[in-house]
Amino acid sequence: MPSDHTFLRACRREPVEATPVWIMRQAGRYLPEYRRIREHYDFMTMCKTPSLAAEITFLPVEILGVDAAILFSDILVIPEAMGMGLEFHEGRGPVFPDPIRTENQIQALTVPDPSEKLGYVLDAIRETKERLGGKVPLISFSGSPWTLAAYMIEGQGSPDFRQAKTLMYDRPDLMHLLLGKLAESVAAYLNAQIEAGADAVQIFDTWGGVLSPDDFQTFSLSYIEKIISGLRRNGTPVIFYCRGTGVLLDEVARCGADVIGIDWTVDIGRAREIAGGRVAIQGNLDPAALYAAPEKIREAVKGVLGKFGSGPGHIFNLGAGVAPDVPVENVRALVQAVKEESRVYHDGNHIRR
Repeated sequence: MPSDHTFLRACRREPVEATPVWIMRQAGRYLPEYRRIREHYDFMTMCKTPSLAAEITFLPVEILGVDAAILFSDILVIPEAMGMGLEFHEGRGPVFPDPIRTENQIQALTVPDPSEKLGYVLDAIRETKERLGGKVPLISFSGSPWTLAAYMIEGQGSPDFRQAKTLMYDRPDLMHLLLGKLAESVAAYLNAQIEAGADAVQIFDTWGGVLSPDDFQTFSLSYIEKIISGLRRNGTPVIFYCRGTGVLLDEVARCGADVIGIDWTVDIGRAREIAGGRVAIQGNLDPAALYAAPEKIREAVKGVLGKFGSGPGHIFNLGAGVAPDVPVENVRALVQAVKEESRVYHDGNHIRR
């Protein structure tokens, strides 16, 4: 991948002609083409079959014209590789049938060799890169230690993560033991992704926002910093997306990532000011805006672009993943609006307000 691609330049806060755009969950259920493939394969088969993962990853590049592809995979492949049984249930999502409850379970977890336990992901990266043919960069990813731990302890998604927080408060030593193993696993996994050819890597801390500010620093951000400091980046941009932690943007901007992803509850202009040029900002349209008419989507896009203002360092995205019932034409309208409306902010004549 040429290093001067628009997306990669934006990650480095270098001048671009237009704001690049990609969308979290852009290769997902809202696409009829994805649903047709899904009719023949279960979710884990699609994740673990490199040719299928590559095909699904490529779909939104071809259909939407986005400026980056994100590998079709799942954050929970790491806990599975560490020794936990993982099941996907229709209408319920991923489930760990034997969630972590004891010290013995944590002790039994292993730090996997990515080439041995997660080789199918690395093969998918290589196959996707070949299929993309340099058209756009490929982003690969991992969940954060805290987010992975929360799923592993609860056994599935949770409204309050009571079990995970109980362990955190009752036995912080065990929580740190688990998070330490996860941090080591995530760092090795991301390094393997970079070696396999990923052009950028993103760390998802989906549930960082359920923690208090102090607990977020202790049980999430400190491990993110450890992971990023251990990456053999070789110029590969690192994106850190943390949902629900807008009040901690200054601390998050110091984690070592090149790009900080923000959700839609944060004013992107304020986020840019807080970041102070240390990182690029990714985001942050409310995903619900995609239910509106195309002309309203364009207005919402203009609002985000206007708040960020002129100059480099912005990657347009939603503040969370695209919902499965959003019309494809609305997503296409979003991408087109960003490409057309953002050019004025990069022509050198626009004054940031």
